[in-house]
Amino acid sequence: MNKVKVVKADTKKTMDDFVALPRYIYKDCAQYVPDLDMDVRATFDPKKNAGLEFSDIQPFVAYDDDGRCVGRIAAIINRRANERWDVKTVRFGMIEFIDDINVSQALLNAVEEWGRTHGMNSVQGPMGISDFDKEGMLVNDFNLMGSMISIYNPPYYPRHMEQLGFVKEVDWVSFHIDVPKVVPEKFARVTSLVQKRFGLTFKKMTKDDLLAGGYGKKIFELLNIAYAPLFGFSELSDRQIEDFLKQYIPIVDTRLFTGVEDRGGRLVGIAITTHSLSQALHKSRGKLLPLGWFHLLRSLRWKHEGVVDLMLIAVHPDYQGMGVNALFFADLIPIYNEYGITLAETGPQLEDNLKELSQWKTLNPRTVKRRRCYQKELREL
Repeated sequence: MNKVKVVKADTKKTMDDFVALPRYIYKDCAQYVPDLDMDVRATFDPKKNAGLEFSDIQPFVAYDDDGRCVGRIAAIINRRANERWDVKTVRFGMIEFIDDINVSQALLNAVEEWGRTHGMNSVQGPMGISDFDKEGMLVNDFNLMGSMISIYNPPYYPRHMEQLGFVKEVDWVSFHIDVPKVVPEKFARVTSLVQKRFGLTFKKMTKDDLLAGGYGKKIFELLNIAYAPLFGFSELSDRQIEDFLKQYIPIVDTRLFTGVEDRGGRLVGIAITTHSLSQALHKSRGKLLPLGWFHLLRSLRWKHEGVVDLMLIAVHPDYQGMGVNALFFADLIPIYNEYGITLAETGPQLEDNLKELSQWKTLNPRTVKRRRCYQKELREL
């Protein structure tokens, strides 16, 4: 390609191209799980994305000589995270491009230049505004099905990053776990001991508990505390929490949630898991109409995919390393079996977070889908 033109996606046509590009990149990819178009657009709408109260974001699209859209990227400055970690970093996310180094270079150059004009001195990604957005570029296991909570990308993406001078900052890994038919004896024993010693109890929640009863906010307050030390994390605001609750609670199966409370009724542990929607989202091609809604509703209500996504697990620092995780599995494994779930996939977890990684040992996990955050220092021009 002789020439690549990168422009801000600030018109209806350019934003339409930004949203539609993955359907071209992944048109023959059986493993790709798309985001819903409406969710992509909402990312850039201050009325729908509370994270924009403390973040700046700029989408870009790339065109070839014939005016065809061949790449996209979003530049992000999370001012709260930069202050929290004492850095001046511009993030990039939602990156997609054809296998042409000129395209990937032009996109990343646009982010770097935008970052410089805003006083930034380093770039990192793929990252989102919050730690609950998708992050990390897939670097292996491209043959495995993606998931609704993590990034899938072609094998050539990480090769481009390395050619353009980006280096590893951190890696996340996921695990595949075969769901056992019975609760492992170790979990049953630890559950009994922990309950007796610390007075911990299970807390199953209804949708009313989560919304009107205040437990939804308690969950995110716990996540803010438990995840505070993790790479790139910035505390969720009250409005972000409200948005997450309104978006997800109406569609989740609360039987797949397990909370743990201490003697005083304080929520000290939470496991949020969901039926996988990977196949349904793949069939939807990112659109609810005409039939995308049916595929999603079918997987949620009538014909589950047999896979559960372990989205979020958090334990209050006061109780970490005390066996609280055993309570989650003791409660959830029988429910998984009742639903016919045979495989569980964890969300991405930092490779150096040994406390979190060790919780899976009893379940004979298989490490899959390594994802990488790249970084590069920005030189003054």
